[in-house]
Amino acid sequence: MLGLDNPIHIVFLLIVLLLVFGAKRLPEMGRSLGSGMRGFKDSLSGEPTHPPAIEQASPSAPAEASAVPVNSSEPASGGGH
Repeated sequence: MLGLDNPIHIVFLLIVLLLVFGAKRLPEMGRSLGSGMRGFKDSLSGEPTHPPAIEQASPSAPAEASAVPVNSSEPASGGGH
């Protein structure tokens, strides 16, 4: 019977995860899993506990802030071949 009540099972599982995903990827996966669980909990309760951090542009904001950046690898002049 497989259970995580034994500390050796938990340690073995953590070692396997570390070998499969690597040390740099595990914290990112933990944050992603936590935010997913938080979103699921919020959807069940109906009240968001953490509002989304979306910055709203004010009407006096310059139009350049929302413009699509120009690819700098293209030549500035239109000189054709």
